[in-house]
Amino acid sequence: MGGEEDQLKKIAAASYDYENDPRWADYWSNVLIPPHMGSRADVVDHFKRKFYKRYIDPDLVVEPMATSSSSQQAKPSAPPTTSSSTNSQPRAQSSDSSGRTSATPTPNPASLRWDRQTIQFSVNAWVIVMAALAIFPLSPTNLANRAYKLSFMGTACSTLYSLYALYGKPRAWNMQAMQVWLQTVIVTKDFICFIYCLIFLPSQLYLKFALIPVLCQCLEYVAKFLRSNFSRTTLYRRYFDEACVWVESNTSTLKILSSQAEIGLGILLILSLFSWQRNILQTFMYWQLLKLMYHAPATAGYHQSVWSKIGRLIIPLVHRYAPFLNKPISAAQKWWFR
Repeated sequence: MGGEEDQLKKIAAASYDYENDPRWADYWSNVLIPPHMGSRADVVDHFKRKFYKRYIDPDLVVEPMATSSSSQQAKPSAPPTTSSSTNSQPRAQSSDSSGRTSATPTPNPASLRWDRQTIQFSVNAWVIVMAALAIFPLSPTNLANRAYKLSFMGTACSTLYSLYALYGKPRAWNMQAMQVWLQTVIVTKDFICFIYCLIFLPSQLYLKFALIPVLCQCLEYVAKFLRSNFSRTTLYRRYFDEACVWVESNTSTLKILSSQAEIGLGILLILSLFSWQRNILQTFMYWQLLKLMYHAPATAGYHQSVWSKIGRLIIPLVHRYAPFLNKPISAAQKWWFR
């Protein structure tokens, strides 16, 4: 059980969105390593795990990095001392007087990153409010249904904006450029969530159960943003500190809950085919998305874990009580693993 939990923690660390966390940029800029090692993927992944252990999950086990050529251990640089800062001032003055070149102001990337994160935080917080209204049992039906739609709409806009900010747009609006762009983003968590919202947004079947993955993702982002930017405020410490700490320390639990809800939705959609609210196209598209979730690196670990538990529970019962289902299940497995 402990080994499975450690594996899930490693998967959560690997799928964490480091680029949207301003602490990662500061952490990585203070890491002293030789230039030829800074471009190696294994070195970057090692420091990402150390960052995840320090700021997100202290229980994550980070194995030491095995290097064949370097004997000097890379570590975050210490803050510059007073003597070094005072020595650098006359150098800057001398170079300015000798070069006679005026430096043009450049935009601060931190401010751009802050603006993008603030927009996404606002949208995700709004989605949490809408999802709470949709799930709240005392909400009027009309208000709950409208909030249900707005929750998916807000999440779709947030994930689409994140995809544009991280991967840009296709180089050209032709089939080849679109295919190259889709191959880049199709396995990302944002793209999967975007397609998830598009499947449920136009549907007339209001499954409040479908809001669980959306709510879990928004809670993770909002908690991370609040801890990064408002951890010293009195309002945060009084009302949000414990909740945000709990969310960030239980990201694996939330992801497991999301994967269970997503698989449960697939089963509910199959059962809905026998009712007057059936939607064959929606069910087919959602099971294609579940197949993508099973194979995509961002969600594969959690979905494979849930499916393996379902298989250990269902397959023996089928062999014992319904052996005629063996061939359909075998055909479904061939399609699933293809």
